[in-house]
Amino acid sequence: MTLRELIEQLGGTLVQGSMDCAVEGVSSAQAATVSHLVFAEDAVAAAEALASAAGVVVLKPGHAAGIPGSVATSAAIVETREPRLWFARAGKLLAKPLSSAGVHPTAIVDGTAQLGAGVSVGPCAVVGAGAVVGEGTRVEAGAVVGEGVRIGRDCLIHPRVVIYPGATLGDRVVLHSGVVLGADGFGYVRDNATGRYTQFPQQGTLVLEDDVEIGANSTVDRGALEETRIGRGTKIDNLVHVGHNCQIGSDVILVMGTGISGSSTVGNNCVIAGQVGIGDHVTIGPGVILGGQSGVFNGKTLTNDGVKPGTIHFGTPARPLQQVLREQATLARLAKRR
Repeated sequence: MTLRELIEQLGGTLVQGSMDCAVEGVSSAQAATVSHLVFAEDAVAAAEALASAAGVVVLKPGHAAGIPGSVATSAAIVETREPRLWFARAGKLLAKPLSSAGVHPTAIVDGTAQLGAGVSVGPCAVVGAGAVVGEGTRVEAGAVVGEGVRIGRDCLIHPRVVIYPGATLGDRVVLHSGVVLGADGFGYVRDNATGRYTQFPQQGTLVLEDDVEIGANSTVDRGALEETRIGRGTKIDNLVHVGHNCQIGSDVILVMGTGISGSSTVGNNCVIAGQVGIGDHVTIGPGVILGGQSGVFNGKTLTNDGVKPGTIHFGTPARPLQQVLREQATLARLAKRR
């Protein structure tokens, strides 16, 4: 692509160089060549970027003017308020498209399944009866798409993903290797007389909305009687578990090792850090940030009411970080007095 095409799609202001320079990819400042684009978000990183061999440098407004003349560059310079975001979006535009290989001879595609134009089904993958796979989607080697599953356009199903029957995926969903979607939830009823357990019916559905991405070896269970839903744009890290009947909002971040028990709700734009444990029937309000290894007890509601935006909740039970630090300081003083 040319720099002109990138700016037309992403915005930004060219303050030096030619709109017609060719850009083949993104890179770090250390590894960049003249065909690469790099970015910087502060003055120190800007000096390093401008001293690199990159052909295009993306900076915050005014950073280029503050760089000493000793690192003057012939690179094209684009200014934008959010260089990292501009760089990330450029990276997606510049990524080389994967080849469409059609259906591999060893793949098993049921005769009643519907494959859209440009769909690729890899070696030993399985697409079950009545499944619908949207245009441009890739189902890689060894993946299993169950009966009646519906997958939208331009999705990427990496090797060894398993999607249980009846699940629904929106457009541009990415599932990394080992993801399991739609397994039975962990729901059992105990017979008090015998101590034995009987599984509560697990016959609901699972819906992933557009632009969801789920990391390797993470699992999302189907609903028990209704549905589990993952909202648009939510990003789930590796080794995360979401239980049955959960409702996860839009643009949520769930980091590695987090577990969310059944029938819990996480509001839009929440950030749930690593190794957080959330009990069942919990409500996490929109925009809440939970620090690593926090815990929320069963049935609790955690919101941002009465705290500054961006406040981190931490500890078990989770509460505002400043409160936790005060409590720890008080405890340390008491222990010292003893």
